[in-house]
Amino acid sequence: GAMGLEMALHIQKKGMDIVGVDVDEQQITEAKNRGLNAGNDLAKHVTDVDVFIIIVATDKQTESVVETILGSNPKNGAAVVVAATNHPDTMKSLANQCAALGVRFVDAPVVFGMQGARDGNLASLCGGSEDDVAYVTPVLECYSRAVHRVGDVGAGQLGKTCNNMMHWAACCANFEVLALAKRYGVDAQHMREVLLECPARNTTLDRWDNTRFTWQEKDMDVAMELAQTAKLPLPLFGTIDQLVK
Repeated sequence: GAMGLEMALHIQKKGMDIVGVDVDEQQITEAKNRGLNAGNDLAKHVTDVDVFIIIVATDKQTESVVETILGSNPKNGAAVVVAATNHPDTMKSLANQCAALGVRFVDAPVVFGMQGARDGNLASLCGGSEDDVAYVTPVLECYSRAVHRVGDVGAGQLGKTCNNMMHWAACCANFEVLALAKRYGVDAQHMREVLLECPARNTTLDRWDNTRFTWQEKDMDVAMELAQTAKLPLPLFGTIDQLVK
């Protein structure tokens, strides 16, 4: 994928041996053109790998990749890192499967998006044991400004969900604020620039010109499901959920 390629190149630049795997032949060609060893056959590489970093679109895709890794004789003590945004419960299930075969597991979704991936300036929010997070940290630091251990397995995804909730709330607030400014004759971009110098400043407003409104339904579905499971009323985010959809 696009972010995975950028992350892989940062790891390679730091002197680590790396191979990229994708099902998209166009993406494989792009990776090769940029100097990365890449292909479409994960299974043949598994026995040589110390750290697997998975960044895909859905929980089912993550489960499929982990199934391939565990079925292809991974090294004892190797680590699976899920950098994708998934449900915390999926992480706990996969961690148990990995532990049964002596494979470490860390969920480490990233924040700061595509620009952060290009710049090698992401932040990794990690869930896993202190030892397992420490083991994979040198790799994560290749593309991250910071590596935070949030808690045990699943906590990284919880941290990403909390971040996503704040992001989508800010998106809704920014849109309504700038719409009000425009309605009363103030250029929205000028108002944005003014607000960036005020306490109302937020990261989403700072990056408003290149914010991509993607994954909002998936992000908010995870948040609301976690709230419902915990029987925790979140009236503001119930509204945000509807607005972003």
